[in-house]
Amino acid sequence: MADHKHGEMNITTQEKTFEGFVKAVGWSCVVIVVFLVFLALVNG
Repeated sequence: MADHKHGEMNITTQEKTFEGFVKAVGWSCVVIVVFLVFLALVNG
């Protein structure tokens, strides 16, 4: 079995994927809140 050394793996792809996921979650939350406010105003 190969010796594993902590911190040597290239993780740039994983970091970019996680950054995109965090952005998508953030924008999704904003869209949901705006939609809920719109529903509250229309059904007022």
